[in-house]
Amino acid sequence: MSTPPMVDESPRGDADGWTVLHADAVAVLTAWTPTSPDAAEATDRTLDLLSAGPIAMSREHRAGHVTASALVFDATGTQVLLCLHGKFHKWVQLGGHCESGDRTLAGAALREATEESGITGLSIDPTPIDVDVHPVACQGGSLHHDVRFAVFAPVGATERVSVESEALGWFPPEHLPQPLAGGTARLVTPGLAAFRRASPHPVS
Repeated sequence: MSTPPMVDESPRGDADGWTVLHADAVAVLTAWTPTSPDAAEATDRTLDLLSAGPIAMSREHRAGHVTASALVFDATGTQVLLCLHGKFHKWVQLGGHCESGDRTLAGAALREATEESGITGLSIDPTPIDVDVHPVACQGGSLHHDVRFAVFAPVGATERVSVESEALGWFPPEHLPQPLAGGTARLVTPGLAAFRRASPHPVS
């Protein structure tokens, strides 16, 4: 597989971190072509949220905040890595809150996928595969405006369970485990399309 464009994720915790990340989120979602009607509606809602400014990237924004997640594919494109989430006990793609040191949404998703999988050498397609808005318990009740990406593991990748998960598991995309978080299944089709774009030999 050819390597998709990599995201520069050198640490950056300066005061304008949220501003930089917010600008990237606006640019990415404004230019993006949604992969489904649900994703189109969620994108419009997220762009409305982003009109609040950089605070919309932070979990402190109770009205809702942007998060980033990743559907991780193995090197063959025949398995995806999911985690059994430690808080709501469902299988879900890897991901979570943005941080002020993140420069891009894709970078935030790649950081989260690396932290939660324990896999080094992950690569990411910087074009989203989905956007989803769903309620969460943050700050006593909020919304996650989750921007999802396809991430690719290197050959021989070995996962390691993090404190965020009860378990990690590789599953065929056509046979995802239960109980499964809402919205995770719809990542498979656009995720496989991203895998094929990144691969010199399309997956059958």
